[in-house]
Amino acid sequence: MNFNRQLNDLQEKINEALNLRLPAVDTRPSRLHEAIRHSVSAGGKRIRPVLVLSANQLFPSGNNPMPAAIAIECIHTYSLIHDDLPAMDNSDLRRGQPACHKAFDEATAILAGDALLAMAFEVLSVDYADRPEIVSHLVRILATAAGSERLVGGQMEDLLAEGSSPNADTLRYVHANKTGALLTACLEMGLCLGNKGAEEKVLILGRRLGMSLGLAFQAMDDLLDATRTTEELGKDAESDAIQGKATSVAFRGIEETKEQAKHHTEEALSFAREIGGDNEFLLELIVYLLNRKK
Repeated sequence: MNFNRQLNDLQEKINEALNLRLPAVDTRPSRLHEAIRHSVSAGGKRIRPVLVLSANQLFPSGNNPMPAAIAIECIHTYSLIHDDLPAMDNSDLRRGQPACHKAFDEATAILAGDALLAMAFEVLSVDYADRPEIVSHLVRILATAAGSERLVGGQMEDLLAEGSSPNADTLRYVHANKTGALLTACLEMGLCLGNKGAEEKVLILGRRLGMSLGLAFQAMDDLLDATRTTEELGKDAESDAIQGKATSVAFRGIEETKEQAKHHTEEALSFAREIGGDNEFLLELIVYLLNRKK
């Protein structure tokens, strides 16, 4: 199976799993569940859950990685809903659709994000209930990645840096935590469900791969925000520049940001090769992320 077909197949399986797992729109309170489904089902490339599945594919075992992939997507979508709020990045569009607070209202959007955050840990605790040691490991990985020193901390520093001249330390902190933390968790969770999940060397390489991938991914996001249109991106273009965000483009310029994206991608490829296993799809996925258009 070629890469694009395999990617599409994984995306379809993830969408099916999410559709089965999310509360139906007529579940009370229906407005909340309609808002949740609006945001989760608005599209997106499902890169984070795909990373969980592709990491698990390196050393497959009898553990089903799909619940971990669903949990990651719940956390990711919650973070997008909250990031788009007027008090945060104030974005009207997400994935080509009205942001949750525009399609519904701010209070409903906040609650939809809160519910998805809780749902992520519910999925892990229920679906791996017969393997408590796995639940403990996965919950720790995801809770740490989503916490005050990682995902949420990165968003806080991102907001604090608005309107000021970006510096290398702030830029690295924001990118490593707002983006890199969750991508690293994807690799860690997928690996810990595999046959070599308990091997510290494998997990260390997975963390390094995830961080390099996160830095490359954010550099590409900054480039796309500066060079593509709203219609092409499915979200507000040039919003970073308008809000004075600390971005790679603002700090380094377009050409150097391209070089940074390539450099971190090469790092990620090197770590993926060193991990070994059935890594052909993962290697192609890393290159695909560098060349994405939105």
